[in-house]
Amino acid sequence: MSRFSKIIVLAAVMVAAAACSGNASIEGTLSDVPSSEVVVKLLNVNYYEVLDTVKTDAAGRFSYKAEIAEGQPEFIYVFYKDSKVASLLLEAGDKVKVTADTLGNYSVEGSEESAKLAQVEKTYADALVKLSSLSDRALTAEGKELDDIRRQIGQEYVNYYRNSVRYVMENSRSLTVVPVFFQNFGSDLPVFSQSTDAIHFAAISDSLETVYPESKYVKALRNEAKRRQNLLELEARLNSAEAIGYPDIELPDVNASKVKLSDVDAKVTLIFFWNPSDAGQKMFNLDFLKNIYEDYHKKGFEIYQVALDPDKALWARVVKEQKLPWINVCDSRGSASPYALLYNISSVPAAFVIADGELVDGDMVTEKAFRKRIEQLLK
Repeated sequence: MSRFSKIIVLAAVMVAAAACSGNASIEGTLSDVPSSEVVVKLLNVNYYEVLDTVKTDAAGRFSYKAEIAEGQPEFIYVFYKDSKVASLLLEAGDKVKVTADTLGNYSVEGSEESAKLAQVEKTYADALVKLSSLSDRALTAEGKELDDIRRQIGQEYVNYYRNSVRYVMENSRSLTVVPVFFQNFGSDLPVFSQSTDAIHFAAISDSLETVYPESKYVKALRNEAKRRQNLLELEARLNSAEAIGYPDIELPDVNASKVKLSDVDAKVTLIFFWNPSDAGQKMFNLDFLKNIYEDYHKKGFEIYQVALDPDKALWARVVKEQKLPWINVCDSRGSASPYALLYNISSVPAAFVIADGELVDGDMVTEKAFRKRIEQLLK
């Protein structure tokens, strides 16, 4: 390639790169704290990332330019000390004007999405104030008054939830729906708390992916949609299943044939969750489980081993190389497995014992103690 050709190619690459990114400019006024500082932060899915600290002039004016990739709008927030004073949803090329005070009142011009986000946050804040006021009244109320307040709290929640569903459905191509999906009334009451909300998460994810396929916020929403769909499917299976004394599991084995835990024909079954990429857990198969299995399998003992690993090829290879004779299944959802949630597993390995159709205590601290327990259960 000639030197001239290389220059042409380099220029083309630079032009293409420039076309893929741009700036959004913010011209702001923080009215009641002149000659101070504001902090500009980016929402990086689940935490704030500080972009810059900007000084305001004697009239409280400040300006900032945020780098925004083309087709990937960003949630940008302006803070004064620890208080959020403005929320923006900016696209490449946006030029917005923000007027704010330190009490959280603000207005936005020049960005339709930012204006919608401001309204979303105001509606949410108003609902929080109403519910907080009702909760404070409930602390001192009694009898019929307390019952009435509780009904009002319930009705406020239902009304807000219905309006939120209406908003996300009517704005299915706007990223302003993302924070709506993750709003909470207190630490233990998400607005979207019903299992069937998985349908809304999935539908809006589908819609947003057609507009912003590379957005990190859309990808996070899709991950949450998948998690909720898994739980909804699991709930449906549990509701339709015959009553048993433990949560059932149905996963594919190395031959891609699904095996149900409830179909295991054994007097005592060890459910063992593990990670096949961990060297220590692989050695546990050979040094502990194989010995236990060989000694008690003919007496009615079985192992139902569940790999929580997205790398199914690695898992299958380990099972075959170690010649593991018991039931081996894999959940490629890894730590996001609904079965891990169902069995309250925070880390692996994790073990549970089923005896005569019921979950029982099975101490695996030492091999000697576990053998003693298995012998008791097999009698």
